[in-house]
Amino acid sequence: MKRQDILNSLKSHSPTVLIVGGGINGVGTFRDLTLQGVDTLLIDRGDFCSGVSAASSRMAHGGIRYLENGEFRLVREAVQERNRMIQNAPSLVKPLPTTIPMFKIFSGLLNAPLKFLGWLEKPSERGALIIKIGLMFYDAFTGKNRAVPRHQFLNRKKSLACWNQLNPLIRYTATYYDGIILSPERLTLELLLDAEKEGKHAKALNYVSLVGVEDNKAILRDELTGQTFETCPILIINAAGPWIDPTNRTLGLQTHYVGGTKGSHLVLDNPELRAAIGDHEFFFENKDGRIVLIFPLFDKVMIGTSDIPIDDPDSARCTEEEVDYFIEMVGRVFPKIKVSREQIVFRFSGVRPLAYTGSAKTTGQITRDHHIREDKLGEIPILSLVGGKWTSFRAFSEQVTDRALAFLGQTRKADTKSLPIGAGADAPALKTTPDYSRDEIVTMAKREKIVHLDDLLLRRTLLGYLGQLTRPRVEQFADWLGDALGWDAGQKKAEVARSVEILADRHQVQL
Repeated sequence: MKRQDILNSLKSHSPTVLIVGGGINGVGTFRDLTLQGVDTLLIDRGDFCSGVSAASSRMAHGGIRYLENGEFRLVREAVQERNRMIQNAPSLVKPLPTTIPMFKIFSGLLNAPLKFLGWLEKPSERGALIIKIGLMFYDAFTGKNRAVPRHQFLNRKKSLACWNQLNPLIRYTATYYDGIILSPERLTLELLLDAEKEGKHAKALNYVSLVGVEDNKAILRDELTGQTFETCPILIINAAGPWIDPTNRTLGLQTHYVGGTKGSHLVLDNPELRAAIGDHEFFFENKDGRIVLIFPLFDKVMIGTSDIPIDDPDSARCTEEEVDYFIEMVGRVFPKIKVSREQIVFRFSGVRPLAYTGSAKTTGQITRDHHIREDKLGEIPILSLVGGKWTSFRAFSEQVTDRALAFLGQTRKADTKSLPIGAGADAPALKTTPDYSRDEIVTMAKREKIVHLDDLLLRRTLLGYLGQLTRPRVEQFADWLGDALGWDAGQKKAEVARSVEILADRHQVQL
């Protein structure tokens, strides 16, 4: 359905469930609920997958480091969900060889027991022995559903033969497999479009906000026109990620469920570093104990990530201090390769919606597990989706849907474990070059719920992330997109100005 058709339909018909937040957990739950035939409306105050879900490290992974925290259930679930993502969305999620360079052998053996006793805030560097044990567990969690090979260890001589730019001080390398999410934004969108194909009971709107609840009526605002309207859902699901508590406060609920941490990344145009890592991600521990990564992103290299407590998710930006940190950490593994600010083509930063702990735990010790918190506003239950990993979205969505179905007195009709996403194996390869035609842009405008030019540049395509935007190119796309969406010359100009401002402010990209 077209945007205006959905808005018109809501004036005479209220959904059974209202989902607030168009990130991966909200959209995953939207798809699952609509598969069960539940009349569901999903809204987001911005574009779909424009918040924390777009700022991920693009990894489908189990989280091997969470084994040290004793989170075996979380890792087992995430490893199994990683395999399902690879199988259900093979054009968007692919096996990723991940290599850990190790500089010590026995270090870190006491990390786990000392953490359980509460005597360790900052772990010592993990050596080869503890990493070997962890990878054996990691392989075992895959079970019979093995979508990736088992891990292997290499000594220094063999490691340097594979990667001749590697720091010669390394003792071992270990290579195991996780998954790469080529485009989180595209994966989220395909899930959403799959849901809407289920029928008219599935409706999704971007650029619509929930601004309050009065007399069991949810008040929504169209962010394009400022117009407000009422709807009467039986259940509200708050999937606003790091904005969960502000959203609840808008409704009159004083919650403190989320204590987020900021994670930033850089995208580099550095052919030497890209050639040095090959098709492998390098995933390792920096000198300060922070887990960092060097990641192959098509012909570019992504490096990250930070883990910094932050109060206001809207203020998340990649700082110059973080840039210094990232550039320096590359030198620990590839000391001969020069990395400079001039090679940065894109920066991004987002806030992980971690559960608020209220304790003095280091950010790396805060659980990445997910859970549901329930409140009530008048007669309407509010389910807040706290925490979670990108990889585990399907399992989390399944749990939320089962909870909603129980409340509604309905039973599950369909399962998502083996359900293809989008066209599945038949989906075309992602386009990584800027040579889009007018017809391709028009097709996206008609099919993919584009409202603003930056929706196209940053989320429907990879142009922004891969540093392929120029001012003439942005103006060309504005012209084509505007013709498809009915923009006049003034609106086209305004959309170009909006995109240029967003690129400069949030991503430090100067066209």
